[in-house]
Amino acid sequence: MTRIASCQCGQLSLTVEGDPALVSVCNCTRCQKRSGSAFALSSRWNADQVTNRSGDGLTYSRTGTSGKAVKFLFCPVCGSTVSTSLELLPDVIGIPVGCFADPDFPAPKVAAWCETKLEWVRFPDGLLLLRDQSQPMEPE
Repeated sequence: MTRIASCQCGQLSLTVEGDPALVSVCNCTRCQKRSGSAFALSSRWNADQVTNRSGDGLTYSRTGTSGKAVKFLFCPVCGSTVSTSLELLPDVIGIPVGCFADPDFPAPKVAAWCETKLEWVRFPDGLLLLRDQSQPMEPE
């Protein structure tokens, strides 16, 4: 299956093949700020699944909690983030699920940084909830 992710204005796009390796929710405060929402919903792809990039992008880089770089590719026209990459996982590309504009996109399997999620956010049963990036939440 071929999928195309693009920014709001359509100037920057990525084409991917197959299904995502992972779909996840991040509740960290930095993703909240970046997305302008309660959390970020991201798909993860093996680098070889990204078959084409079209358009011009700018990159913003910051240091993650691992001490390694986190890079965001965004459209210089409309400002949409179209991909993320982690120095810690160089062969994985993150693409915000909203960039696909596909109501049939696969559901997330995990929610990270739940210790900083907004109190009113509730996730479906069966979703793995992590306190940070790796530690499971304690049962309530």
